[in-house]
Amino acid sequence: MPKMKSHTGMGKRVRVTGSGKIVRQQTGLRHRLEVKASKETRSLSGTVEVAKADLGRIKKMLGR
Repeated sequence: MPKMKSHTGMGKRVRVTGSGKIVRQQTGLRHRLEVKASKETRSLSGTVEVAKADLGRIKKMLGR
């Protein structure tokens, strides 16, 4: 049986914290920034935890 390969694209999009949580960047910060308020862009910066509904699929893609 060959080794299980992790999905490299998913590995670039999420990271696993020390406690085992999977975190991702928030969406909406790539383009059209001039029409968004500064408050909105500040609130979109930083990372958030992955939704519970997506955890199983993402863990499988990461090979965990």
